[in-house]
Amino acid sequence: MAENHDFDVIIIGSGFGGSVSALRLSEKGYSVGVMEMGRRWGPDNMPSTNWKVWDFLWRPLLGLRGFFSLRIFRHVMVLHGNAVGGGSVTYANTLLVPPKSVWSDGSWAGLDDWESVMPSHYDTAKQMLGVNKNKRMAAADLTLEKLATAQGKHDSFYKTDVGVFFGDDDDHTGGKQYPDPYFNGEGPARNSCIGCGSCMTGCIHNAKNSLDKNYLYLAEKKGATVFEQTQVTDVKPLNQSDGNSGYEIFTRHGTSLFRKNSRRFTAKKVIFAASSLGTQELLFKLKQSGSMPKISDQLGNRVRTNAESLLALRMPGGEDMSKGVAIGSGFYLDDHTHIEATRYGKGNDLLSLLFTPLTGGKPGLGRPFLWLFTLLASLVKHPIKTLRACNPFGFAKQTIIFLCMQTIDGHLNMRYRRPWYFPFIKVLQTEGEPIPSFIPAANKFVADSAKQMDGMGASIVSEIFFNVPTTAHCMGGCAMGDSATNGVIDKQNQLFGYQNAYVCDGSMLGANLGVNPSLTITALTERAMSFIPAKDVISSS
Repeated sequence: MAENHDFDVIIIGSGFGGSVSALRLSEKGYSVGVMEMGRRWGPDNMPSTNWKVWDFLWRPLLGLRGFFSLRIFRHVMVLHGNAVGGGSVTYANTLLVPPKSVWSDGSWAGLDDWESVMPSHYDTAKQMLGVNKNKRMAAADLTLEKLATAQGKHDSFYKTDVGVFFGDDDDHTGGKQYPDPYFNGEGPARNSCIGCGSCMTGCIHNAKNSLDKNYLYLAEKKGATVFEQTQVTDVKPLNQSDGNSGYEIFTRHGTSLFRKNSRRFTAKKVIFAASSLGTQELLFKLKQSGSMPKISDQLGNRVRTNAESLLALRMPGGEDMSKGVAIGSGFYLDDHTHIEATRYGKGNDLLSLLFTPLTGGKPGLGRPFLWLFTLLASLVKHPIKTLRACNPFGFAKQTIIFLCMQTIDGHLNMRYRRPWYFPFIKVLQTEGEPIPSFIPAANKFVADSAKQMDGMGASIVSEIFFNVPTTAHCMGGCAMGDSATNGVIDKQNQLFGYQNAYVCDGSMLGANLGVNPSLTITALTERAMSFIPAKDVISSS
């Protein structure tokens, strides 16, 4: 490998794919630079509540430089993270293996003997991310178990596998400090989980196994350099080649409106790991600007969302539902529908603004009118309970959020073009058939549960008024395929049309997983990195 590059490898993004790549390539002797648009977060600067929107929400143009991003498209509203450590800083630490059927679906079917290849990579990912069975079962989980039993589905109820450190078997309350429990003393000291429920607003108790505690931490110890608040604006093959000579990478300040801090780096290899949305957006820019014009025309196709719906059950005056871990339990309502109990820590009530009283009916123009009728009828029948349920304050303590996911396949396409309302810029836009924003079985489950628990069900505002579902699991858009005619990357994650360029994040996923995708992104990136030989092997060849 040429010695005149700034780095052997530059990785764009520090989420699950980026952090895995950084560690494994550092271990193989490569010099690694990681470009991360977001900030570095820790217990000393995490927001004390998500009402502090300037430190929680990510919208730099508005002066919001937090780590939780919400992007609204015509067909879907996407929740994701921007930070050193990517979405691991704000995700619900749920790490599940998808059903085996996903490997025979979608664009990656037949590219490998997935069912025999992937288990070892999942095992490695679980060990690195410290996956444990949830040990902090709390009121929301016990309530979900009761509700699953009432549906005749108790046999499918489970405690989630989560990336959380719980301490020794006799550590039942948490808060105790331990020397590194995972990496033979090479990792940081950890504290056991106290079950505060605040995983998604940033763990200040040093118990969540976010990437800055494992993959990224170890990568930095081995010499990887992380450039926080650094946004990649352009990537060009050197010498106008197909990447065989390496790449030049151009960056600017990731959060400042005025300090551009423009820089240029060179590297032999480049790995796109900026999340499904971030990688698609950057690759569209590179393709359309002529920087990397040979990127497959399949870019942006088959973007999946786990066919999700967010519903809630609010129980004013009941038990404290904010305790536990962010997602502590789940069950299968039917063969295709998977429901998890989700919560925010006490006082973190900001997302209450996204919910409104549970509304049935078919999606369309009539649903907002049905919502209004439902709200007025509830105010007449139960005025005090309805007003209490609509009060944003106390939401986290009183509410179970139900994350409803389906394995039924469905997809959108992403495009990068000028919006009609502001034709001076290009933005990501969705097109295609609408993804269902209404899961009748899940809606009925919440309605039944509200009666059983004397509570009030809730729906997401965007689903009622705009027929737009919400997802925290945007996947695909740069999916694997056997050629550029049906994929963007090959079975070893390399971009079709280019050498030394890879994609390792949620955009690579080729099928609807039906479960939280973080573990699968980690495992697939472990697999991708296994194909890249050690630097000394290349040097001697």
